[in-house]
Amino acid sequence: MKNLKQALDRLGTYFQKGEKLESFHPLYEAIRTIFFVPGDATVRMPAVRDSLDLKRFMSLVIVALIPQTLFGMLNTGTIALVAEGVAPTWGHALYRGAEAFLPMLVVSYGVGLTWEGIFAIVRGHKISEGFLVTGLLFPLTLPPTVPLWQVAAGISFGVVVGKEVFGGTGRNILNPALTARAFLFFSYPVAMSGDTVWVATRSVDAVTGATPLSLALGAKGEAVPEALIRSGYSFWNMFSGQIPGSVGETSALLCIFSAVFLCAVGVASFRIIVGGILGVIAMGALVALLSSELSPWHWINPLDHLIMGGFAFGITFMATDPVSAPGTDGARWAYGFFIGVLTVIVRAYNAAYAEGVMLAILFMNLFSPMLEIIEIKVRTGRRVPNV
Repeated sequence: MKNLKQALDRLGTYFQKGEKLESFHPLYEAIRTIFFVPGDATVRMPAVRDSLDLKRFMSLVIVALIPQTLFGMLNTGTIALVAEGVAPTWGHALYRGAEAFLPMLVVSYGVGLTWEGIFAIVRGHKISEGFLVTGLLFPLTLPPTVPLWQVAAGISFGVVVGKEVFGGTGRNILNPALTARAFLFFSYPVAMSGDTVWVATRSVDAVTGATPLSLALGAKGEAVPEALIRSGYSFWNMFSGQIPGSVGETSALLCIFSAVFLCAVGVASFRIIVGGILGVIAMGALVALLSSELSPWHWINPLDHLIMGGFAFGITFMATDPVSAPGTDGARWAYGFFIGVLTVIVRAYNAAYAEGVMLAILFMNLFSPMLEIIEIKVRTGRRVPNV
């Protein structure tokens, strides 16, 4: 490593101020920081010391996403082999899943980092490590059969419109990965519809079927549990993630472990996650009470909303984004709670979109600053009379 450091230091002289390659210094700095921690030191007061800097913050999120990534590839490959009539083995299934997912990941990182580099060079600032998380989150929210050009189009929109137009990492008001996902959903609804699940096979282009949410909507009365089980959507299958769907969103079980890890290391706020769960349960119970017995929502257990669709993945990784989420405790409770409420409302009363969590999080991103302002005003209003 010493020789590598010396080589990078010698190369860095060509990117210093006044040299011909000065404009490309952000690219050099981004490559160097992959191998070595920056040696910059604070020389003026105030000096803030915190072990959780941006690089470590993003690295911990990547670590939390590793189980979802590996399981997503394994599950994608297993279901594809079963659809082809082949008895799956762990190695074969993981290989098949990697065939579908890794090209999406490469395109996401390649195109996204290109945009990040362009904006960094034009603005003269460093390339932020924030995209390392966005570039992995985005393909995990996609079906395994999505065309690669759509991956490129989606991540371009998410980076440019969802983040860079606001000033880059730390200034965006919307989650970039969800912005990219929403762009693809509204631009190509047939390929990205929440009403069907996708199975990538070699024998045919794709095998599709109804999602648990759309099956529940189509069933009547007490036939909802039976309809789900008949289609292979038992509680354990949905909870563990052994069902078709977007690559990384199917396993609520793994999301629980990731949520505990992120909260323990101080990356995610448990208030947002718990608030979201409470919001789903409360609104799910209210919808079940308000709906007539002829409505499918009357027969759906509110707890099933937690494991159906991508709620667990969204509330764990998307809603807890520190930039687009509130920073005060009370606002975090309200933010998470209303995400859960809106998720159920969208699912119950919007026939065109059976999922809900994506739109709920993006909608609450817009109200995040207002929630903080309300909490600050309430707190200061209580203190001023006592001053």
